[in-house]
Amino acid sequence: MLARTVGAAVHGIDAIKVEIEVSVKWGVGFMIIGLPDTAVRESAERVRCAVQQSGYDFPGKQVMVNMSPADIKKEGSAYDLPLAIGILAADEKINPERLDRYMLMGELSLDGSLRPIKGALPMAILARQLHLDGFILPRANALEAAVVNNLDIYGVDNFIDVVKFFNGDLELEPTVVDTRAEFAKAQGIFPYDFADVKGQENVKRAFEVACAGGHNILLVGSPGSGKSMMAKRLPSIMPPLTLSEALETTKIHSVAGKLPQGTTLMTTRPFRSPHHTISPVALVGGGSYPMPGEISLAHNGILFLDELPEFNRSVLEVMRQPLEDRVITISRAKYSTEYPASFMLVASMNPCPCGYYGHPKKKCVCNEYQRTHYMSKISGPLLDRIDLQIEVQPVDFDQMSSKAPGEPSSAIRQRVIAARMLQERRFKDEPGIHCNAQMTPSLLHKYAEPNAAGLEKLRDAMERMNMSARAYDRILKVARTIADLEACADVLDHHIMEAIAYRNLDRPTYMGSNIQ
Repeated sequence: MLARTVGAAVHGIDAIKVEIEVSVKWGVGFMIIGLPDTAVRESAERVRCAVQQSGYDFPGKQVMVNMSPADIKKEGSAYDLPLAIGILAADEKINPERLDRYMLMGELSLDGSLRPIKGALPMAILARQLHLDGFILPRANALEAAVVNNLDIYGVDNFIDVVKFFNGDLELEPTVVDTRAEFAKAQGIFPYDFADVKGQENVKRAFEVACAGGHNILLVGSPGSGKSMMAKRLPSIMPPLTLSEALETTKIHSVAGKLPQGTTLMTTRPFRSPHHTISPVALVGGGSYPMPGEISLAHNGILFLDELPEFNRSVLEVMRQPLEDRVITISRAKYSTEYPASFMLVASMNPCPCGYYGHPKKKCVCNEYQRTHYMSKISGPLLDRIDLQIEVQPVDFDQMSSKAPGEPSSAIRQRVIAARMLQERRFKDEPGIHCNAQMTPSLLHKYAEPNAAGLEKLRDAMERMNMSARAYDRILKVARTIADLEACADVLDHHIMEAIAYRNLDRPTYMGSNIQ
């Protein structure tokens, strides 16, 4: 007899329908065709043992499984459940009438219990698009998939319950999640707050500008000046995720298997901080079995690179294209996959190898060659893509010992949200543009042209600092954001001056001005 079940394969951050056809007839052997990987081929023994441990007889006949479409690679152990159900249905132990109305995915333990899978959310979205009646999957993934409305999500613990469901012996209760209520409840909960930061008002201001416009930022300062400590507080002043952004972000983490069990939607912007030993593939994604990298896991959030010069130069250079295009395309001989990568880059570094160049109290022991060589680890083209370059000075004792709390993150966040709302209205007719950092040159001419005095100051700065055309664009984008924070319709000269002040590494007097 022939039976069919419905599953899914993840490609990029979306799912593709996989139809699993099972034929059981007289003979011997177990064969799976349709480009299965090793994990799928090994499922034969897992399925056999799970079926028998659940109290059912595994057919002592020839079992042929075809996974369609046959030209798409089938990866992972999540096909165990649809395979097992299809085999019993083809052996006439399960009523096959409703099989094609439900998507089935799940890894089977040898005792028949179901283990969690990756990519449950994009699979649930596909099931709704296919107008299926429901999606049956491990209970550990039920909350994640239940954010998809107009689709019944059934979380089950073991294989026996699924068999009884299709035979009409058991009614499964669908998992129900009030997505909007859950999303609203978790908004604004952060472990760190800028109220705990003493002093550093210029850095706080730079962070506010960066978050208001989605700009990349680099912090240069000696050890202990608070670079990492302040960077960890950035999510608390970022604008909240919209529901569509939360869904997209959750899909990426679901595909990568990074979503904690019991999670519905990601409600705060991701903050990724990879170690400097990371490889290019781990950063941008790819591999034998393509997976999102750190820049995609930071999508709609922050990618924090601490001790930037310690990263391998080849790792840093692969970020240049995603920083501009906000998407990464992984092309290999056998596949081509596209992952979103719209993140805000936040980086920190010491000013020299010993860390104390420019320190008000400690003496730097590096010579000029060592400092220049250290700074040259970061290429000029990469620095050009960083809108704000800030020097961080150590906090003195009086500021550290002050009991007066700093401005809380909630107050800064309100100003950031107000500026972002202005930008949303401004770019409502521009597809793919949501903040000032994403403006194209044509939009810069339309929305960020400075007044005459500002243009003259910008011309003078460009000539003195020998800035590139990309730095010119970055200054205009930052100036537009500063004007938005003041709710000013025009870009004035003091906005330009503040934006220029955030290009510290472009100063001719700075020891890293000869970065190549």
